[in-house]
Amino acid sequence: MLLRKIKHALYVGLMKFIAGLGPGASHRAFVGSGSSRELCKHILRTGAKKVLIVTDKPLRELGVVDTAIAPLLEADIDIAFYDGVLPDPTYEQVAAGVAVAKQHGTQVILAIGGGSSIDAAKIIAASATSDESPKDWVGFGKVKHDVLKLYVVPTTSGTGSEATMGAVISDSQTHQKGVISGGTLLPAATALDPDLILGLPPHITAATGMDALTHGIEAYIGVWERGTRLEDARLGIKLVFENLAAAYRDGSNLDARAGMAMGAYYAGLAINQVNVGNVHAIAHQLGGKYGIPHGLANALVLPHVLEFCQLESSRRLAELAILVGAGKPGEPESQLAQKFIRAVRDLRTEVGIPEHSEKLRREDFDAIAELAMAEGDGYPVPRLLDRGSVLSILGSIAA
Repeated sequence: MLLRKIKHALYVGLMKFIAGLGPGASHRAFVGSGSSRELCKHILRTGAKKVLIVTDKPLRELGVVDTAIAPLLEADIDIAFYDGVLPDPTYEQVAAGVAVAKQHGTQVILAIGGGSSIDAAKIIAASATSDESPKDWVGFGKVKHDVLKLYVVPTTSGTGSEATMGAVISDSQTHQKGVISGGTLLPAATALDPDLILGLPPHITAATGMDALTHGIEAYIGVWERGTRLEDARLGIKLVFENLAAAYRDGSNLDARAGMAMGAYYAGLAINQVNVGNVHAIAHQLGGKYGIPHGLANALVLPHVLEFCQLESSRRLAELAILVGAGKPGEPESQLAQKFIRAVRDLRTEVGIPEHSEKLRREDFDAIAELAMAEGDGYPVPRLLDRGSVLSILGSIAA
């Protein structure tokens, strides 16, 4: 463990150095009802004539895509569609999208959908202008060439991918997830349009909302002091606590949907600056191994990881307890920290997310623990995972 701590400190220091060398990135957000139309008008003003829409089949069949891109459909431009994205996109799905982009002569890409569509679009944008394999880009800062300009319209409130430079991709053979990250993958602009999220089912609202909450918390308790991560994380966390239950109970509540869209966005801005943490290190393995949706996997693991690092994160967790009204100033720090963890559990229960999953198999735990520890060592976490703790967490969430 001592050697791992030394290596972790050196790795975090290296990340800080490399991040400091990178150029500033340009990003803008269109916000509110109808903002997807404003984003499309912006794309038209740039002079783009060949636009590839990256999405999934259900959104096209429901008419959500046509609603979002109405100004593009009304304009004299060439639009192509790639709607082959599935949950946990794979290299094969990306390759299929690249083929469409190259045949079409795509100039810009507009991704419409959840995190899977946006992540796939990021890697398609990079692959369409390179002969390299995306498998060689897993890690940070390995996409060094110019990519197709990317715009995004999220139709869930959770992944924050609309505000980040990272993309998660799955290997269909090993079922392992990899993260490709770098400034070139940050979308040029996004539209946070609550109108497009009104029909999101309650269980997806809940899972994606807990995903956003996880992003905010992990950015807030991490050990990398950078940019506006604390302010953005606090805004994201507060908005999720204020709006998730309402959006879950009434999907047509436009104010709650707008609040969740902004909460996910702020949390995305936070992790874009400092990355995620141990919750994701474990949750990624659960998604890759068992196909558990990412937001649900995060929700299962989150309270347990907070308890695991409660001592190291006590001050930050206490601040969050006061932020969300779970405690009052002046209470003991450790008591406030525990109250916040309890508030997270209570919110998870309120939106119908179970404490356990029947998909987990104990014979897989050793391998999952090894992968989770390896991934967690690459994040600026307050406490490194150890084998026994990961096995304990897995045992706690297994049915």
